[in-house]
Amino acid sequence: MDVVEVHSSSPRSAKPAASPRSGWRRPAIAGAVAFWSANLVISVTPIAAAYRSALSIGYVPMLLEAAVGGLLIASAVALVLVRYPQRIPGTGPLSQAVWLSTAALILLTVLVEVPSKLRSGVSDPGHWLLVATAFNVIRVLALGLAVGLVTRRAQAGAGPSTQVSGSGGLS
Repeated sequence: MDVVEVHSSSPRSAKPAASPRSGWRRPAIAGAVAFWSANLVISVTPIAAAYRSALSIGYVPMLLEAAVGGLLIASAVALVLVRYPQRIPGTGPLSQAVWLSTAALILLTVLVEVPSKLRSGVSDPGHWLLVATAFNVIRVLALGLAVGLVTRRAQAGAGPSTQVSGSGGLS
């Protein structure tokens, strides 16, 4: 009986494929940067200045809070996207990340924004809730798009040469 060796048509990468436990960090950082950048652009508008004034929010603390908040939200979205992609609606990482970020937006609006505006003591909490929600839609959409794009690029780069099949190459 002869021994037959079957070689792969593509060379194996010396670098192991990223595990789901580590593959969420780059998308999370990209999402946090997109969130913070969108926040920075929004913050120079007159409506943002009026919002900060009405709620007595300092500019620098607002930027720091946006960085921390963006990193937390982006980490949650990226981690869920990378670990449980089959449980998320959507056909690819981009649409799935947008779904996840939309869910995060809804949760944050209901659990954080509504109570904080109702307890803020401003004269028109409904108006400022609407303004805050519009800002958050822009920031969280930017976050979701960035997480989805980076995840999609990482998955496209992990082509067949880094994926291991269970068949061992023999049929």
